[in-house]
Amino acid sequence: MSGQPEKMILRLAVIGGTGKEGSGLALRWANAGYKVYIGSREAERAQTKADELNAILGEAVITGMDNAEAAASANLVVLSVPYAAHRETLESLKQHLVGKTVIDVTVPMQPPNIRTVYVPAGQSAALEAQSYLGPETHVVAAFQNVSATHLIDLAHPVVCDVLVCGDDVDAKQNVLHLVEAAGMRGVDAGPLANAVAVEALTPVLLYINKRYGVKGSGIRITGLA
Repeated sequence: MSGQPEKMILRLAVIGGTGKEGSGLALRWANAGYKVYIGSREAERAQTKADELNAILGEAVITGMDNAEAAASANLVVLSVPYAAHRETLESLKQHLVGKTVIDVTVPMQPPNIRTVYVPAGQSAALEAQSYLGPETHVVAAFQNVSATHLIDLAHPVVCDVLVCGDDVDAKQNVLHLVEAAGMRGVDAGPLANAVAVEALTPVLLYINKRYGVKGSGIRITGLA
């Protein structure tokens, strides 16, 4: 294992961690030295995925749990679920998220039109999450534009930037550190309101993937040192 975890973030829960994006991030954070819990509606399913990831790492450092247990056990929670399950999941976990930072990876989409931008009633999934959870929980939007294609391969560099939006300075700084721990460059993209634009980039990238026959297009911000 490589790297050292940031002192203020010791335990991470990835809700929706059995999916490609969530499991890829969980793997990379565990590899960087974090204690990671994978959450799923079914604890058995979560543990099966955890066992698969632990086999890659060569040690049992990821634990599978049901969503509520994972959220309660962690001091930072990552939400990586389909938009259709977004509100229900947050409302079921609200009591376990008070006072914590929540990284919302969710992108609003209306299948089958996943390559067309959809702006929900609350403008963005992250803004809706903040509204559902209240001011005592700090929602940060990040990782929406990262393809899951290469996350699971620890030897493969993920060559893209991660735009990070949030209203709490400390919460956003912790997330920027997690971006680096996962092997990417984080870019402070402003307040949570800017998540509207960041989330909307994902359907655009999916369109580009199909149009040009690629699997993992991403974004890079030019002009930064």
